[in-house]
Amino acid sequence: MTSILPEPHHSDSPNWEEELDSAIFSFEDIQTELNYKRAQTALQNLVANLDLSPQEKQGLEAEINDLDTMLGKLERMVVQIAAFGMVGRGKSSLLNALVGQSVFETGPLHGVTRDAQRVTWSINEEAIGETERALRVTLPAVGKSQVELIDTPGLDEIDGETRAVLAEQIAKQADLILFVIASDMTKLEHQALSQLREAGKPIILVFNKVDQYPEADRMAIYHKIRDERVKELLSPLEIVMAAASPLVKTAVRRPDGSRGVQLRTGNAQVDELKLKILEILQREGKALVALNTMLYADVVNEQLVQRKLMIREQNASALIWKAVMTKALAIALNPVTIVDILSSIVIDISLIVGLSKLYGIPMTEAGAVQLLQKIALSMGGIGASELLANLGLSGLKTLLGISASATAGAAIGPYLSVAVTQAGVAGVSSYGIGQVTKAYLANGATWGPDGPKAVISKILATLDEASILNRIKEELLTKVKLRN
Repeated sequence: MTSILPEPHHSDSPNWEEELDSAIFSFEDIQTELNYKRAQTALQNLVANLDLSPQEKQGLEAEINDLDTMLGKLERMVVQIAAFGMVGRGKSSLLNALVGQSVFETGPLHGVTRDAQRVTWSINEEAIGETERALRVTLPAVGKSQVELIDTPGLDEIDGETRAVLAEQIAKQADLILFVIASDMTKLEHQALSQLREAGKPIILVFNKVDQYPEADRMAIYHKIRDERVKELLSPLEIVMAAASPLVKTAVRRPDGSRGVQLRTGNAQVDELKLKILEILQREGKALVALNTMLYADVVNEQLVQRKLMIREQNASALIWKAVMTKALAIALNPVTIVDILSSIVIDISLIVGLSKLYGIPMTEAGAVQLLQKIALSMGGIGASELLANLGLSGLKTLLGISASATAGAAIGPYLSVAVTQAGVAGVSSYGIGQVTKAYLANGATWGPDGPKAVISKILATLDEASILNRIKEELLTKVKLRN
């Protein structure tokens, strides 16, 4: 957007930066009143103990980086103020007026610093979505705090999806939001304000460019906004009027000697906004940084946890199915009863040990045997079915195998039918054992208050044995290349 920017000035509020710093917090106050140091330590521990495998970190780089950013914000005691609004509402001019210098006047900047009156401003551009950018300016530290002002793209310059990304990405990090309008609110502005309200951060609605309206019109627009447009979103105390870059009429003498009127940029009228910012920071500033940082970190951590659980769930399911098919194939191809039983036990123990490693819970083979015994005793029907199948069907399978040799392969059909059935029953049993073990380990190697029988019964009740059995048979036939 193009706007007339104010000349650098300090006369209207010579101690603005000092007042702002004083209003935010001192380290001693925040430590005693809000336990700021404890919040910082908690976030440090969170970052240091993410416990993510290389596979789990893939695709989570942005979230992990966000946690590091939040930690840095706590350590540097940074208050972030973000400005939102449509094109032409004067967002950049408003931020310049707050700063007292034209630091938001240019286009794309990449890591540029500018020296103005012995003050260094760090100016950076950050991506919003795939194509948009937001300008972030860090004011020099005064005392123990820092302030970051964030200028965002015009809401009507970007599509709805990018607007949602913008609102979520900036608003969830910001400690205070300035929503800038310059007339009666549009439908798009109301929707955007509603989205920002969901972020749960303090919002100041700034009715800018009030110098362009006669007094009666200005007040009529203000009352309409206050009493109708934002009544359900903001209180009257959260609405201020401003003129970031007012145009002042000045009498001039033309070269031909005639007199005329020329417009020039006057002093910014943002004292009410400054006072409102100071009021919010005095009332809530000591809590804003610590609480907003921890709330945002909690959201990011929840995303990390969910991603971690999803990946472990996927890997656990793949491991369980691999054990199921290994067991089914081994039993189908083996004609000796005792070997069937022993191989089943070995595969189930290996499955339990493998799952324990996946969930980061150390378990020896002896521990796996004990867990298998507990699960098998509580599984009831499935465990008994597998034992009967192995004893009965293995014997029948052995006889049919001998018959097949004696009859030159005439009994191979019945043999395969019995072998596949036995393998299917064994596979269902292993699937159940795997699911129970997964639930046990995911719960921190505990059964919870209800005990093992209740947990196992609940899991087994959700198993579709017929579906699993058919899946085993289909995959087994494919593996042994017996499908017609």
